[in-house]
Amino acid sequence: MDKFWLKSYPKGVPENVDITQYSSVGALMEEAFTKFASRPAYECMGKTLSFSQVDKMSQQLGAYFQSLGFVRGDRIAIMMPNVLQYPIALAAVMRAGFIVVNVNPLYTPRELEHQLNDSGAKAIVILENFAATLAAVIDKTPCKTVVMAKMGDLLGALKGSLVNLVVKHLKKMVPAYSLPKRVSVIEFNEALNKGSSHQLIRAQLSHNDVAILQYTGGTTGISKGAMLLHKTLIANLLSSEAWMQPGLHKKGKIEQPTFVCALPMYHVFALVSCVLLAMRTGGFNILIPNPRDIPGVVKTLQGKSFNIFPAVNTLFNALANNEEFKKLDFSGLRISNGGGMQVQEAVAKAWLKVTGCPIVEGYGLTESCSGVTCNPTDSDTYTGTIGLPMPGVEILILDDAEKPVPLGERGEIAIRGDSIMAGYWNRPDETVKAMTADGFFKSGDIGIMDERGYITIVDRKKDMVLVSGFNVYPNEVEGVIVMHPGVLECAVIGVPDAHTGEAVKAFVVKKDPTLTVEELKKFCDEQLTGYKKPKYIEFRDELPKTNVGKILRRELREAELKKSNNSQQV
Repeated sequence: MDKFWLKSYPKGVPENVDITQYSSVGALMEEAFTKFASRPAYECMGKTLSFSQVDKMSQQLGAYFQSLGFVRGDRIAIMMPNVLQYPIALAAVMRAGFIVVNVNPLYTPRELEHQLNDSGAKAIVILENFAATLAAVIDKTPCKTVVMAKMGDLLGALKGSLVNLVVKHLKKMVPAYSLPKRVSVIEFNEALNKGSSHQLIRAQLSHNDVAILQYTGGTTGISKGAMLLHKTLIANLLSSEAWMQPGLHKKGKIEQPTFVCALPMYHVFALVSCVLLAMRTGGFNILIPNPRDIPGVVKTLQGKSFNIFPAVNTLFNALANNEEFKKLDFSGLRISNGGGMQVQEAVAKAWLKVTGCPIVEGYGLTESCSGVTCNPTDSDTYTGTIGLPMPGVEILILDDAEKPVPLGERGEIAIRGDSIMAGYWNRPDETVKAMTADGFFKSGDIGIMDERGYITIVDRKKDMVLVSGFNVYPNEVEGVIVMHPGVLECAVIGVPDAHTGEAVKAFVVKKDPTLTVEELKKFCDEQLTGYKKPKYIEFRDELPKTNVGKILRRELREAELKKSNNSQQV
């Protein structure tokens, strides 16, 4: 196909990347552990681990699992926030030849049960804080081995004991739990100790072996496991590395990039943009266990210089409006990578004013193993687009008949390349529905591509609101509302309406407590055509979000629909 967007590429960025240089993600890790052995790799809660320490501990944990009789291809779940044990467990599972099942630690018992059963995970590495959720369902799953981690495991004997005491008994962050006797439970440090008496047998994996089962967030239905192959991760990683070079070194070469890892590492965005990218480049990750604790994030970053900051719009917004954050040192910041949800112009402007570093917005999905488009990282302005297709990626904008639409017209974004999943785990029916006959993944997102190759997201198909036959795209309305200086954030959905079929409703979190519905409606009157204006505005203290920070319009829609049904019954 004609990759006309290559003419818009920054200087030095290649059309494709060579994925044959690594046979597996494990091979990439082995290279990093040897090449960067003495460098610091991760910092969390004041403790730093070097590449060589992560190497040693991941070998021990991998050998422990092998000693239990697990074989190549067995699934092992990891259910932890951004703590030091996560990258160790990730490397252990991959190097030993098993498949990682990433689990959101904030899952409900129902969600966890589904994922453990669907994946067939035989073991789980979990932080004790979330063990009560596991205890509620483990008897109904094939999981028989639990490696139990605690916040203080790797912080040293004295500090670790103190942290564990505070977390469990003072802050009450570990709900009571009782795991059944049929389950083998071992503490994380004890698993490392037992593994040290065994030799890790490094798995000889190929590009087409499954590396990770990355479950969709469930915002569009039943959570499905996207099969990310080793070549999938390698392709996305190398593409991301090539894309970041112009921005990272635009003010002089940086030998060891420092990443702020506030995005959860179990999510593909952080998995590629922080964990694997740092492996490839010998980078250093500052881990943020709880990005919702904004004062805690600021405290962690005080006195530090950092170069790469991937985040979602809600986190950029919260930090840019925090007075203490504004006092940090941003002299080293080269790339602020936005993704996961649309970056709003008002937020981008606020972030640039505070940090001096523009947000470079990109786009990707679980099924595409993170980013497949991005704005050039040496950009100095907000473009309002999701950028260009990245190296090795082909993108078409398709109509409902799966035919390409003319440039400038709306259609579904379809993606092809090595960074696309192999399919959904045990769901060939869903895989077929998601792919075109010639191998393009249908994203479900509506976009427009211009003559330069830049793509603008309009919205998701199912989020579109139909008002008297007119299409209203929530992202557009949200983008207008947050331009009001009294608004912190908002979400827009369609609600049932007797006259127009659907009406636009906005849920708004105030920045200015004196803001009124009338004032905000008047503002919208000036910015939006009639059918796009919110008919209803509801103020809220907060909006429902995923752990990544995406606003869950689905939850708002379901609540409104339930309310509507109840009123009809009365």
